[in-house]
Amino acid sequence: MVLNIENLTKSYGDTVAVNNLSLAIESGTVFGFIGPNGAGKTTTIKCIAGLLDFEEGNIYIDQENIKINPRNSKTKIGYVPDTPFMYDKLTGREFLYFVGRLYGIDESTLRVRIDEYARLLEFEHYMDIKTDEYSHGMKQRIVIASAFIHDPLLVLIDEPMVGLDPKVARTVKNIFV
Repeated sequence: MVLNIENLTKSYGDTVAVNNLSLAIESGTVFGFIGPNGAGKTTTIKCIAGLLDFEEGNIYIDQENIKINPRNSKTKIGYVPDTPFMYDKLTGREFLYFVGRLYGIDESTLRVRIDEYARLLEFEHYMDIKTDEYSHGMKQRIVIASAFIHDPLLVLIDEPMVGLDPKVARTVKNIFV
C-alpha cells in the first residue's frame, strides 16, 4: 500500500473534523474525497501530508509511519494545496529549482524535468517572470509541476482544477493516470 490510514481522528477544539477514518490505497490508484464543505477532506489531506498533527490513529506512506519518520515520509509525497503558495520574488523557474533542490535532484535531471513540465503544462513562456505577476491558474500550473518534480510515490491534490483552463485541466488529468 502506498497509503494506509488507521483510525485517523483530528479535532479543532470541540469540533471533530475527521472521525476514526481508515483506508488503504494501492500504488497506481487514483482516489478522491467527495463531500460538502466542512466534511474533513482538506484536513485529511493535510494530515497525510504531515502539515497537521492529529490526536489519534496512524498514517503510513509506503509502510512508513509519518509520525515516526516525518522527514523521510514527506520526501515520498507531492502536494498541491487548494490555494497555491509560491515565493513571489522568485520566477517560476527559480521556484521549481528551489523545490527540486529541496528534494536533492541533481542539476541536469532537474533542468530536464522543469523543461518537460513547462512544455506539458504550457508555462514555458512564463518561466522567467516573477510569480507575483502570475494569474491564479499560472501559479496552479507551477505548483502542480513542483508536486511532480521529484517523482513522488504519492501525490496529494486539493482542488487541482481551480483556475485552470479546460485544455490544461485535461493535461493535468492525464498526468494523474
